[in-house]
Amino acid sequence: MTGPTVAITGLGMITPAGLDTGSTWDGVCAGVSLARTIPELRGGALDFACTVGGGPGDGPGTASHDGRGGGVDLDALIGGRTAFRMGRYVKFALLAAREAVADAGLDPKSWDGTRVAVVVGTSSGGTANLTEQAVVLDRRGYDATSPSAILLTIPNMPAAEIAIRMRATGPSMAPCTACSSGVTALHVARDLLATGQCDIAVAGATESIIYPVAMAGFARSGAAALAGPGDDPALLSRPFAKDRAGLVVGEGAAIMVLEREVDARARGAAPRALLAGAGATTDAYHPTSPHPSGVVAQRAVEAALRDAGWSQYDVDHVNAHGTSTQLNDATEAALISRLFPHRPPVTAPKGVLGHCMGASGAIEAGLTVLTLQYGVVPPIANLDAPAVEFDIDCVTKQPMRMPMDRAVTHSFGFGGHNAVLALERA
Repeated sequence: MTGPTVAITGLGMITPAGLDTGSTWDGVCAGVSLARTIPELRGGALDFACTVGGGPGDGPGTASHDGRGGGVDLDALIGGRTAFRMGRYVKFALLAAREAVADAGLDPKSWDGTRVAVVVGTSSGGTANLTEQAVVLDRRGYDATSPSAILLTIPNMPAAEIAIRMRATGPSMAPCTACSSGVTALHVARDLLATGQCDIAVAGATESIIYPVAMAGFARSGAAALAGPGDDPALLSRPFAKDRAGLVVGEGAAIMVLEREVDARARGAAPRALLAGAGATTDAYHPTSPHPSGVVAQRAVEAALRDAGWSQYDVDHVNAHGTSTQLNDATEAALISRLFPHRPPVTAPKGVLGHCMGASGAIEAGLTVLTLQYGVVPPIANLDAPAVEFDIDCVTKQPMRMPMDRAVTHSFGFGGHNAVLALERA
């Protein structure tokens, strides 16, 4: 990579596997899908998902938009009097950011906020709240709508609320590249550090779109797994399996603290991992389908490797996008087998967590950091062996323990947005 080496010094996560990084890691390593039926979605084509807190929210007509889903009171965790103006996706981001900053050993009360950037991506932002407010307007009229309706919906509010709470007055932005938004945000944050526009970057992504309109859209798109009579939702997300049936929707957030390595070590911080390289391309092919050859996505991986100064044989592990859809998994498996003939172990966390959409890339980057740190590759849920035509080494059934120095994490979004990170053990 040209420019200074960037260290990941803090990590915060909130996912269907848990409300923090430790419980998320434990849940993913267990290798069991967290999908379950959501009562508020009953009657729809998709009535199951992977939700934070293990259950739905209790707001009217939605499964997860408010602060009290699955027995978890997000408002109480946020504290203060401002949670009312935050959508669920904003609360996720703020809680993950709080954990990440504490994990980095930093205190917003004492840092120079003018040198702190906030870059938090999302794909759909607060569309759940927008839908709710449209229903309120239609059924109850103008006076019943929320004065905070705009704040509950616009996609920059996770970055804005983090900046407000953490007194961060440097650059802030909210990248949106669909399902690769989290990796894009980390890429942008890395560049802000490399060009000297900040000294600390709080970066990642968040998403919460488990509500009827969005779930109907996924069902109609043909991308989602549909349950038949008697089907167990927990068995439907099976990345790289021959009988893979489509994605299962999830939600959550992951936020990291990035610093130049020299700065982190000067203050005595021990990096969790190093962000060695990043690459991005665009298929420019189709709004939802990846380019069938996979060559454009492969160029994103190759760009990340060049940026890191690695050959493909330096890669010890691949954290795959692995959506459990027919075309994406076939394209990605072919890409991995072409580019990495030495067959590094592959995992795909969406089997456990579901597809957390705009947050998925940041969550999976965080899991890759932990894989490098602990020398453990989590297994792919619901997979005994990859489809016979896939020449890749998938980790199944049990975590794989082995020392690893370098890994890549793939993130491919609707619209053909390909984003890849190269991560190195610190």
